[in-house]
Amino acid sequence: MKKSLHSPNSIEELMQRAESMAGLTLGQLAHYHGIEMPKDLKRHKGWVGQLIELELGALAGSKPEQDFAHLGVELKTIPINRLGKVLETTYVTVAPLTNIQGLTWEESVVCHKLQQVLWIPVQGDRELPLSERQIGSPILWQPSVEESELLKQDWEEIMEFISMGQVDRVTARHGEVLQLRPKAANSQVLTDSIGRDGELTRTNPRGFYLKTQFTQKILSQLF
Repeated sequence: MKKSLHSPNSIEELMQRAESMAGLTLGQLAHYHGIEMPKDLKRHKGWVGQLIELELGALAGSKPEQDFAHLGVELKTIPINRLGKVLETTYVTVAPLTNIQGLTWEESVVCHKLQQVLWIPVQGDRELPLSERQIGSPILWQPSVEESELLKQDWEEIMEFISMGQVDRVTARHGEVLQLRPKAANSQVLTDSIGRDGELTRTNPRGFYLKTQFTQKILSQLF
């Protein structure tokens, strides 16, 4: 019998669901939901996250709000290798490139999404078939004062570049814990952004990502 997929009514219920999922393989979970598994993730980048959203009853999809807005919780799956090492950066949200005058860190989507995160580690070793990759124990995390400060500092620095029409100068090396990177299927995709003289120009969409050493620290604190 399939589990009811209503969204959990409390953080306790959400954590119970996440904990009962730990130890299962992606193949078992997909089979349980009657979902066909892709052979690999090359063309199905968000597949693991979508499967876990389905199991946990997440509502937001790609909306710029938390996955469990009614609980104030964002959901993030994070691929790790068998030694517990984080394998890639974590996408947070699209970066605003226009209409940003007066926008503060506290009002930003990044700040809002990272208030409270449910991390679901998933085995990501490339040599392990997708269906055999196991889901790990969930971690409910809220940034410490120090972590919030670092995130805010990076966000403000990056947004300053954007507001001065210098988004093209920001590389993945900027920021201690947060980085800005192109976020599109390919480099032909363009969006409006602020130009050097304040005029509108066209550039590739950008996204905010958490650096691996930051998420590694979150996982290490709790394991």
